[in-house]
Amino acid sequence: MYRIHPKIKIGLLALLSCGLSSCLLGPDFHSPKAPETDSYTAGKSPTKTVSTPAAGKGGKAQHFVVGEDIPAKWWYLFHSEALNDLIKTGIANSPNLASAQAVLRQAQETLIAQIGTSFYPALSAQMIAERESFPTTSFGINSPSRVFNLFNPSLNVSYTLDVFGGARREVEALRAQVDYEGYELIASYLTLTSNIVTLAVTVASYEEQIKATRELVKLQDDELKILKKQLQLGGASGIDVLSQETQVAQTRATLPPLEQNYQKTQHALSVLVGTLPSNNVLPHFDLNKIYLPEHLPVSLPSALVRQRPDVKASEALLHVASAQIGVATANLYPQITLTGSYGWSSNVPNAMFTSTFATWNYIGTVTQPIFNGGALRAKKREAIAAYEQAAAQYRQTVLQAFQNVADTLRALENDAKALQAQSLAERTARKNLNITLRQYRLGGVNYLSLLAAERQYQQSQISRIQAQAARYTDTVALFQALGGGWWNG
Repeated sequence: MYRIHPKIKIGLLALLSCGLSSCLLGPDFHSPKAPETDSYTAGKSPTKTVSTPAAGKGGKAQHFVVGEDIPAKWWYLFHSEALNDLIKTGIANSPNLASAQAVLRQAQETLIAQIGTSFYPALSAQMIAERESFPTTSFGINSPSRVFNLFNPSLNVSYTLDVFGGARREVEALRAQVDYEGYELIASYLTLTSNIVTLAVTVASYEEQIKATRELVKLQDDELKILKKQLQLGGASGIDVLSQETQVAQTRATLPPLEQNYQKTQHALSVLVGTLPSNNVLPHFDLNKIYLPEHLPVSLPSALVRQRPDVKASEALLHVASAQIGVATANLYPQITLTGSYGWSSNVPNAMFTSTFATWNYIGTVTQPIFNGGALRAKKREAIAAYEQAAAQYRQTVLQAFQNVADTLRALENDAKALQAQSLAERTARKNLNITLRQYRLGGVNYLSLLAAERQYQQSQISRIQAQAARYTDTVALFQALGGGWWNG
């Protein structure tokens, strides 16, 4: 009868193990269905916003184009080279982005290691060299102890059969974990780019508010000079002069908080793009020169769950939890391990690799849990509960995603109306101030009327600038809420 060489036997055992790995316990994961809705908001969805021509580029009407895809570099829609360059710098230098990339690589290497452990036999080489003194008296021989050498090289192979799919479910869970970290990286990328645009607009807004406040201080200073001359000529009272000095001081007092917010936002923007605040590498942003996108792509509601990185990350965690149920279920069943070795054992090196001194063995081990105090079944119930928790968290993430889009759509609609109203209020307040100034200088109105007109103008001017900035920041929020177009990049 033909005898199979031991080396071939070990190889056949490894191949046999792969053939036996056919059963896969636990639920097979399927992506949850998208919510069945064709609208983000209740009632009629807005198709466009109102326009405010007096507000320049920031006052244009915005049209919502339903079903249009979002460009990967959506910030190009603002037509600002300075902004584009700053985002490039941020992507290249951001520590948060680098950290997310490193976490993704870590997850990928963990997956590779698990695949190597689960799907391939472990093969190792071993070399044992001994020098030993053997006492012959233990065998009743009255002679000196014998000293000899022993050399034992061998190849060892072992493999745990994945009969019930526990290892494959573990690999499935790690693949889903890689997906999760990948979507977390995309979320970091989207957050970074969105925050850069938002902070750039905020910096420009504060600068515009500071400029407007300084112009008002100059106007009030000029009025104070006139009042002092009138006081010398007997045309004004000391109380009027003191009141105007108080008004100038109060208006000046609003500058330090604005400048503080301006500087803090600049510092935050510097850190966001990975540079020290002291480097002063930020470009200048003029709110009136940043283009407001007129056509806003709005993804279909059915596509939102495939586009939002936070929703996809939550889905990946749900997949992890699903696979872990399979791992916990497989642990209830027998674990089969095959091991084998082939080597030589000789007391002289030059005869070591001859067939005379060959040694080999192969072993099959079956381990079946019998009693462990219910720990394994508790682990399975724990995995099921974790899946239910992940499923609930996924549903909550989806609801929040739809809420974000609905909020930003309504915000853009209301921002445009607010800017229109604030722009009209500013123009009206300016006209009122000019008329009141002329009347006051002619003695037609009292000083209290002038103070009221100045306060009204200052308030309306700041409110208009803030309303204009809100249109930009909420436009950014819409792109972020819809996922940012990463799938096109």
